[in-house]
Amino acid sequence: MRSPAAGPHNEVDTLVIGAGQAGLATSYWLTRHGVEHQLLEQRPELGGAWQDRWSSFYLNTPNFAFLLPGWTYDGPEPDAFLPRDAVIELFRNYARRIMAPVLLGTEITRVAEADSSSTTLSGFAVETSRGNWLARNVVLANGAYQRPRVPASAAELPRHIRQLHSHDYRNPAQLPDGAVLVVGTGQSGGQITEDLLAAGREVHLSVSACPEAPRRYRGQDIFYWLLQVNLHGPHHGINGLQVEQLPSPAARFLCNPLISGNDGGHSIRLRDLGRRGVRLHGHFEGTDDGVLVFSDDLPTRLALAEAGFGQRMKVIIDAYIAAAGIDAPPAETVPADEWLPVEPGARLGLDAAGITSVIWSTGYGLDFGFLDIPVLDQWNYPRHSRGVTEVPGLYTVGLPWLTRHASSTVALVGADAEYVAGHIAAR
Repeated sequence: MRSPAAGPHNEVDTLVIGAGQAGLATSYWLTRHGVEHQLLEQRPELGGAWQDRWSSFYLNTPNFAFLLPGWTYDGPEPDAFLPRDAVIELFRNYARRIMAPVLLGTEITRVAEADSSSTTLSGFAVETSRGNWLARNVVLANGAYQRPRVPASAAELPRHIRQLHSHDYRNPAQLPDGAVLVVGTGQSGGQITEDLLAAGREVHLSVSACPEAPRRYRGQDIFYWLLQVNLHGPHHGINGLQVEQLPSPAARFLCNPLISGNDGGHSIRLRDLGRRGVRLHGHFEGTDDGVLVFSDDLPTRLALAEAGFGQRMKVIIDAYIAAAGIDAPPAETVPADEWLPVEPGARLGLDAAGITSVIWSTGYGLDFGFLDIPVLDQWNYPRHSRGVTEVPGLYTVGLPWLTRHASSTVALVGADAEYVAGHIAAR
């Protein structure tokens, strides 16, 4: 560990790294507690990671789930879904509304414990692209969508193939003429596939392990039930969506159900995409002299995707409805669907298929490369209890499964931010 940079510096009680939804929610509660603080945001404009979504993107959670502290949705369409630009503007308005002290265009290059012999302020030395800071407390609120993950096999593709991660995809016009391979069937992969289909593009889709889910279940949007279980499940003895119930720490990074907020909100069914002309394939495994190689298990993958909701989420929701005594309609019967493409194929020639571009919808990794403090576990996740790390004065907010399933969502990030801000105030 090298020594913090010498020279002029700013001093503040609490620095919040990131001004997305987690950082702004933390700022709201710090202000309520009267804690002096500053938010540092590397982007030139507010709007968080929503600015990295494609042009046709709609928020996957309904408007009723917009529950930021001090500002909840009270419009005429609680069950509708906001488009990308409206989401971005909403967060900018929220920052103005709570008068968040944000310094934009500021990249964090290093966070280390301060040298107590060289400063009267114990805590942390923070180096940035716009000067250095000393702070008693630091809140890591830079989110879970920082480092796009691309498999090493991407390097094997011919140079003339245009490659984009979903992070950089905006619309079909970015891509050269020809067929497109989308790798990954999480929410991004499914929605981008539909975007390409709507533009009349030929699409090949590599199926991952993400589960499908109904957009509506037992009379409500699926997120309504997930939100209720997150909030009230423990009161009724239903703890399946609390972090303590995860089978392993790695489960924090499992993909979310395959649904969309577009067109008023809908489910995305892989077999339905196949019927609409999408060429479905197994897991992408690499290339072999200009030939794409996929796992030869597409039928099994489709069956697992369809079964995923029933194996976990459905069980938890049904248990909550019963335990809470809610008078909900019975679960809808889903007819068996055995459709399969005639020749799924484990090998596909790039030239023969006319594929000219690949979109990697393969998720993100956490990025705490600036953190010069040994507080990360083997998954690059801060070791913590309710957002309070094992290093006094260092906190984290807005990560998946921080305290429960929906900790990183607009609906529940405020609850973790409130706890962390209260802890800071109590110091």
